[in-house]
Amino acid sequence: MRHLLSGGIKKIIHQGFGSQLRRNVVSGVICAFVNFMALAVSYPIYLHFLGYETYGIWLVLTTVLSFAQMGNLGITPAVTKLVAEEYGSGDIKGIQSYVSMALIILSTIGAIMLTVILCLKSPIIALFKMIPENESTALCILPYIGLLIIYVFVVQVLNSTLTGLGRMDQANYLRIVSRLAAVVITIGLLVTGIGIESLLIGNVASYIILHIGSVFFIKRTVHMRLLRIRNWDGKRLVKLFRFGGGVFSSSLMVMFLDPFNKLMLSRWAGVTSIPVYEIAYKSSVMLRGLIETGFRAIVPEVSRISVGANNTTRDRISKINHKTIKIIIFIGGPIFGIILATATPILKLWLGDNYLDTFPVVFRIMFIGSFFGLLGSAPYYIIMGLGRVGKFVFIVMVQCGLHVGIILGFIFLRGSLSVISVAIAIMLSMFISLILISMITKRAIADIDKRG
Repeated sequence: MRHLLSGGIKKIIHQGFGSQLRRNVVSGVICAFVNFMALAVSYPIYLHFLGYETYGIWLVLTTVLSFAQMGNLGITPAVTKLVAEEYGSGDIKGIQSYVSMALIILSTIGAIMLTVILCLKSPIIALFKMIPENESTALCILPYIGLLIIYVFVVQVLNSTLTGLGRMDQANYLRIVSRLAAVVITIGLLVTGIGIESLLIGNVASYIILHIGSVFFIKRTVHMRLLRIRNWDGKRLVKLFRFGGGVFSSSLMVMFLDPFNKLMLSRWAGVTSIPVYEIAYKSSVMLRGLIETGFRAIVPEVSRISVGANNTTRDRISKINHKTIKIIIFIGGPIFGIILATATPILKLWLGDNYLDTFPVVFRIMFIGSFFGLLGSAPYYIIMGLGRVGKFVFIVMVQCGLHVGIILGFIFLRGSLSVISVAIAIMLSMFISLILISMITKRAIADIDKRG
């Protein structure tokens, strides 16, 4: 399937792109595939050793980590873009400036978050309404999650720097190695009898590997110092926050949904419902990412051909849009269809004794919503390539508003919430977003034609 996907994508982006970008695209597809397989292997094993309740505690703690990612402020994506600009112009001092400022800023933000977590750890855990025994376990591990936040920020800056230097393939392969290491270490510790702490140790080891590898490959690509205080530059700082703010405004809303869903489920359906949601949601996202990852190359292609728009620009962008949607329908459609049709036997085989009758329904609804999101990926990358970030922010705002509104509507009307209700909210909001972004993309392409 990987060869089929990469072959289809190459037909779309073969003109104007070098072999390095093709390697970057293929590495992204491989990375998504490995992550998907790692989840498929790890979930049943984690549930076997920990059970739904204990694993649910870990997912609550990772929800805190997800909330903390909002403190990134879009800086790491900005590092990728701005480092790429400086590297293209050969300005090593500029690269050092952006990396140094990002490391200092995010380390400071991480330290502030750690302080907040240490001071408010009891109220934070109380939000999830767990039984006293589970709450005590969560409180013991939460400070380590706070420390991990700081380290995660540092590693993300370094990995984004490597991507900005044009070596997304190396960055992706490092993610693969670190991900597999996390799974292997965690399972090894679980087998020896270590409980929920195994997940924490495995994650820390994963980031250490990603850290060391990123620094190694950065040094091989360009000779620079990663942290130099005197490289602080006011103008570059403004650019860092300006670009990051645009990314942050949309990603903030998207990042809010997963923790919000877990919080609502914990309060209204119990902590045991969270693993059902987590497994179904992450599996659907991983499958979507496996097909979608390569399409990220559409952004620079559209950006390139839309500069100095002429009479052929509209046709070329429309052709990219249509080809991408065809690939999604003819490759993604059958894959999703097979999974929907065989969900029950696959889940029984995969989860074994941990199988619940709720799983097939939740999976099918989640996967339908994920397919709607996949269909919207082509218009999304075209909109981003055209620089219409504000349009996408509007679409994300509508999607998130609908999602939250539907969930609150279930709670208000029924006085309760189930995993199926959350899955329905995801599916409906993704469908409406698909309609909106398709309409906006067509209008944006038409505007280019008029200007041409």
